[in-house]
This record gives sequence, structure tokens and C-alpha cells, in this order.
Amino acid sequence: QVQLVESGGGLVQAGGSLRLSCAASGRTFSSTAMGWFRQAPGKEREFVAAISRSGAIIYYADSVRGRFTISRDNLKNTVYLQMNSLKSEDMAVYYCAAANEPSRYKNEYAYWGQGTQVTVSS
Repeated sequence: QVQLVESGGGLVQAGGSLRLSCAASGRTFSSTAMGWFRQAPGKEREFVAAISRSGAIIYYADSVRGRFTISRDNLKNTVYLQMNSLKSEDMAVYYCAAANEPSRYKNEYAYWGQGTQVTVSS
């Protein structure tokens, strides 16, 4: 079992930055791949980024590549999403999730956090 809690969401102006955190507990964090997904009003939950157990394998959605950075600190049992150059299109509830292997597909993730709201003003 894995429990995930996101934090760090808030209000930011377009072009600004925000860092999200996801604290994990339960199953050994270092052996779990992690991903970030987001869901905007009226849209399906979509893939943002994923990272393998060691951090050696990283995937990004085309829409965020070059602007967002996913990282993890296994000693702190925490995964991060650094978001730079934010756009209004990035406004959504952001969720972290745990899987056996990093993946772009939400059905591969068995555990999910409660979500944290990111609001981008223009």
C-alpha cells in the first residue's frame, strides 16, 4: 500500500513558477515509480510527467517538455514537479500517482493522491 499527499499548489501569474511536492508513505518509496497527472474543468485527466525508481528514466508530455521538471528525493520519500513559464492552459488540479514502472497511461497507476489546485492568472 502507498499513501500520497500533494502540496504546493496555488495562484501564480502566467510566466511564473511553482513547485509541487508529493509525500509518500507506506510501501518503500525508493522502489516505486511516480507520475504527475492533471485535470482541468471539463477535460479528462492527462499525463504530465513520470520518473523511474532511480530517476534514470523520465517522461514528459509534449505540452510541458522544456518547462516542467520532475525529480525525486528517495531519502525524503518525496517527488517534485517544478513548473516554470506557466501558461493559462496549465491551470488544473494536479495529482501524483504511484506505479510499478513509469508510464504515460493513467490506468497503469494504482495509487493516487488527493490533488492540489494550480491556478494561473493572465
